[in-house]
Amino acid sequence: MNKNSKIYIAGHRGLVGSALVRRLQVKGYTNLVTRTHAELELRDQKAVQAFFATEKPDYVILAAAKVGGIHANNTYPAEFIHDNLVIQNNVIHSAYQNKVERLLFLGSSCIYPKDCPQPIKEEYLLTGPLEPTNRPYALAKIAGIEMCHAYNRQYGTKYMAAMPTNLYGPNDNYDLNNSHVLPALIRKMHEAKQSGAKEVVVWGTGTPKREFLYSDDMADACLFLLEQPESNLGGLFNDNTPPLVNVGCGEDLTIRELAEMVKEVVAFEGGLSFDSSKPDGTMRKLMDVSRIKALGWERKVLLKEGIALSYLNMQQNLAVFNHNTQIT
Repeated sequence: MNKNSKIYIAGHRGLVGSALVRRLQVKGYTNLVTRTHAELELRDQKAVQAFFATEKPDYVILAAAKVGGIHANNTYPAEFIHDNLVIQNNVIHSAYQNKVERLLFLGSSCIYPKDCPQPIKEEYLLTGPLEPTNRPYALAKIAGIEMCHAYNRQYGTKYMAAMPTNLYGPNDNYDLNNSHVLPALIRKMHEAKQSGAKEVVVWGTGTPKREFLYSDDMADACLFLLEQPESNLGGLFNDNTPPLVNVGCGEDLTIRELAEMVKEVVAFEGGLSFDSSKPDGTMRKLMDVSRIKALGWERKVLLKEGIALSYLNMQQNLAVFNHNTQIT
């Protein structure tokens, strides 16, 4: 890529998309294309085709998706599979039709089998049953990976798929019903601190282990992959294996340890209890990140530092929301 390349970031207001915009701007890229949901409905095939035909982007980063935690995945399984399939089908096919030079499709670590050997290597894809609580979402993302691979094989495109571990950071979703575990814990601890509660209840047993990556680190990894010359990525583009790269930090911790860390950062002085009637999900999902490390990339933001930055961002967003509500 050069600094004037036209780069379309689909989902630029989300957790990863907003981090991508920040990172691209910091690195001096000046020709960024974005559209809000109101401006472009990615589930509308004709609208997406018209957008690509008009804008003709050189590069595409597909960060737009319907995402959520265990509760959201269990409550809206039809939406999770339908919306994600339609979005990625429309964007990837329109990218091919309009000769996009390189596309990066963002997935999730939940694409891998529930009982994968640890750490999870890219080649473990489709080697066993998926976690039932997020299977519709995972199947949609697997289809997106296979679509990138199929288009590379048939049409000679250079589309890649990056599979991040659990992400968190600025512009995260802090809704207590539909968010992922880390932002939910931050919000719970904050509200408990504000109300003087004596205890915070954490879903599950606290024993599953999870890996977390700050969203700005994920954005940095995406840009790193897009900037790599094809000679460095030659192993990704072949007929036998999907063009798949894990992105993470290669370290994990238990949900109990995570809750204790969030408690310390938020300065909540009450206790913690664990509701074992709630689902734990997959017991461990540690990514093998040797492929991207071999290319020369590693994470920069440590977990405790990232939680502190996320907590500050959440407080700022809550202050803006409360201020706007009072004005209304």
